[in-house]
Amino acid sequence: MRSLGALVRKPLFVIAAAYLLFVVISAFWPRLFTSAGPYDTQPELAIAAPSLDHPFGTDSYGRDLWTRVLYGSPLTIQATILALGIAIVAGLGLGVVSGFFGGRADAVLMRIVDVLLAIPGLLLALSIVTALGYGTIPVAVAVGVGIVPGFARTTRAEVLRVKTLPYVEAARGAGATWSRVLLRHILPNSWGPVAVLAVLDAGVAIIAIASLSFLGFGAAPPAAEWGTLIADGRNYLVTAWWLSLLPGLFVALLVLSLNHISKTMQELTR
Repeated sequence: MRSLGALVRKPLFVIAAAYLLFVVISAFWPRLFTSAGPYDTQPELAIAAPSLDHPFGTDSYGRDLWTRVLYGSPLTIQATILALGIAIVAGLGLGVVSGFFGGRADAVLMRIVDVLLAIPGLLLALSIVTALGYGTIPVAVAVGVGIVPGFARTTRAEVLRVKTLPYVEAARGAGATWSRVLLRHILPNSWGPVAVLAVLDAGVAIIAIASLSFLGFGAAPPAAEWGTLIADGRNYLVTAWWLSLLPGLFVALLVLSLNHISKTMQELTR
């Protein structure tokens, strides 16, 4: 309760959390915020400027851009959740095995993680998605694999720290098995920094997924994916700047909100 009160007293955190909540709600119930359909065309309104009827304007086919941004939320959010799920499961597994067992397992696993860390995340994701093929799921898998090393490193460091704490030694002295110590003491007390990293990397995953979609590796047209929407407007930057700028601003605000939430959570866990 004390932590919740401290969060409520932070205006920027409240704004960031409210925007994140809005994006999540709009992803599941876009009809709450728009009455148009993502594929409804009005050729006579092609490339119309932002207005009260069309807050983000319309694209070259006369489709409402605000509606397409909202309907594009599920694709990107689902891909982000899948990417984070892969990263957390694989990263936790590698980090726990490496930090808990140590020895040769630690040396081998950390050298593999070091190699992955040496490769830029987006380049690694591009290589993977090229091998798997185009689409939302291959993009999510590629981005998830790209952010596994960060989770593995963070988990290993926390497991090494918690493993030497007095209550772990006391549990072992009381006769608890190593598996019980791992599940009841080490993992629960190592989760805090990993959760903070998950929120932070959610923003990283969104940027990476949007970037791959922008390059044409995401869902096939006419699907309304955020990166695809930004890419569709790049040929009209001079005459119709809103086609790329407003969807890009929508994504940027979401990433900034996630970063601020992550930073605030990190301050509370210190």
